[in-house]
Amino acid sequence: MTQHIDRKPAPGIVLGCIADDFTGATDLANNLVRAGMRVVQTIGVPAGPLDADVDAVVVALKSRTIAPAEAIEQSLDAWRWLLAQDVQQVYFKYCSTFDSTPRGNNPSRFIGLLMYEDMVADPIFWIALKNNLIFAAGTIVPSIALALVMAIWVNGRIKGRTILRLAYFTPTMLPMIAVANIWLFFYTPDYGLFDQIRGLFGLPSVNWLGSGDTALGAIMLVTVWKEAGFFMIFYLAALQQIPPELNEAAQLEGANRWQAFWRVTFPLLMPTTLFVLINAIINAFRLVDHLFVMTRGGPDNATALLLYYIYEIGFKFWDQSYAAALTVVLLVMLAIVALVKFFWLERKVHYQ
Repeated sequence: MTQHIDRKPAPGIVLGCIADDFTGATDLANNLVRAGMRVVQTIGVPAGPLDADVDAVVVALKSRTIAPAEAIEQSLDAWRWLLAQDVQQVYFKYCSTFDSTPRGNNPSRFIGLLMYEDMVADPIFWIALKNNLIFAAGTIVPSIALALVMAIWVNGRIKGRTILRLAYFTPTMLPMIAVANIWLFFYTPDYGLFDQIRGLFGLPSVNWLGSGDTALGAIMLVTVWKEAGFFMIFYLAALQQIPPELNEAAQLEGANRWQAFWRVTFPLLMPTTLFVLINAIINAFRLVDHLFVMTRGGPDNATALLLYYIYEIGFKFWDQSYAAALTVVLLVMLAIVALVKFFWLERKVHYQ
């Protein structure tokens, strides 16, 4: 809220600001400094006149969490003090987002299931949920299958298997932001690695992240590439714990390698598979980093996943109530996964 003061302004002080807490005052002061203004920040209303050659003054109060009458009086005192400094404009900075507490100036009120009714009517929520289910289906099985194949490959007696293991595990060691930037280069239209390869065969350029038809698949490929090496480590450790005599005995009984794997090795890998599966499901519903760097949920919400949508609602649009309701839905989904794991999948797993 900005109030214009109809009086002769002092040439120095252009803006006087009143913030309802210290953090908000500091953020505001930092933004003004970045804009090129000379700023001084005070904690509370100063007792005397300002002795500084500045463009702006920010007064930090604690009016957010005190009694309303006292908050109003503090704000008016700060306003009167700024008027005495001949400021050209007065700006009141307040935030009521986190103030819905019994002790705050904006007490909470029970609204029942209103947020969930809004959720049912929200088309973006259903798009994000559908995208997340497609994303989970397209990353969980491929990443686990690829991890198992890589583990079997590097567990064998092959030359350079140490270097091969390191190569498989390297994507896991890279920070997610670095991985996203690497793949941004791969996906760059015309100049990226994929389009350069397509150009060798005379194929046209593709805007992989800019098209709703390919963006989600492109994000899924990045995820599989990063997670497969991580899951491989668990499978490799499990394979090394299986006594080789078991496979030898199966082959003596006439089983070929394929039969020995499915009848002996894979059942013994089920505890590891279950562990990896739960991790893959959790990862599929907590992806934010790649989306933030690569697509920001676009184009046209084609890559908006549930957790990223919660982030946008809560910290971009500052609708904390709706974000909390969305979080409850996500937690319920993960709780269902946990129940299935403990009461059904556990019974299918053989532990040595």
